Amino acid sequence: MLDRAWILNHIPHQGSMCLLNSVVHWDGERIVCSASSHRSTDNPLRSRDQLGAACGIEYAAQAMAVHGALRTPCDAHRPRAGFLVSVRGTTLHIPRLDKLETDIDIVAKCLSNSNNNILYQFSLHSDGLLLIEGRAAVVLNADRIMYDKDINPALQSGESV
Repeated sequence: MLDRAWILNHIPHQGSMCLLNSVVHWDGERIVCSASSHRSTDNPLRSRDQLGAACGIEYAAQAMAVHGALRTPCDAHRPRAGFLVSVRGTTLHIPRLDKLETDIDIVAKCLSNSNNNILYQFSLHSDGLLLIEGRAAVVLNADRIMYDKDINPALQSGESV
């Protein structure tokens, strides 16, 4: 099991914005993480003294980022930057996360993986209850795509992106 310190060293989310406590299990296709930060009153995603269930998408995105870091070859300098570009087929089975008294288990399964695009199926559970489920698309190296005029034609014409 990989702890929060390991996670903090491998994803860009730092401080209280790192929502995950640990990696419970992972393999090349799937990751399971655990979190308790939904109960924290200083959770940076809280609004109006509550943490809406849609914030669970960020928990899933961080699990995907950890999965990417774990899948990065040992000889690589660092994992490629990934950006969540689409969330589809998402169902929120509860209205809020902050009311849950037990930890959240976050499961992300890679459905497809090409050179710069990954599609994940994700779900969040607590005490056997399904909280959220859906699919998310991640683009890798999007920082390069955003600012490279050879890749992004919008930059050549002076359009803002």
